[in-house]
Amino acid sequence: MICQRSQMMDLPLKWEFPGGKVETGEDEEATIVREIREELHLEIAVVERLRPVEHDYPAFRICLVPFIAELLGGELLLEEHADAKWVAADELDRYDWAPADVPIVEQLRNR
Repeated sequence: MICQRSQMMDLPLKWEFPGGKVETGEDEEATIVREIREELHLEIAVVERLRPVEHDYPAFRICLVPFIAELLGGELLLEEHADAKWVAADELDRYDWAPADVPIVEQLRNR
């Protein structure tokens, strides 16, 4: 699943993998499950953790921890993003990605 950032977000209309910030006392897997539920109203189960990515934007540094997950249920409802879609790994190059997500695209393409 990929999501398109809204016009109101930083990096408007760039594509990204959904996720969010780890809360105090929360591990990375719990974070992605919670964020997908909150942002997309979908229930997932983590299958595999991919290699983390660190990226320096002009104003901050970000560390992304990507996961492969299985969809368990729910009905897609966008809370923050302009769009979301399921795409195959060989289709990822067709999208205008947020710079921090590009190394994750490469990981998926090389699987």
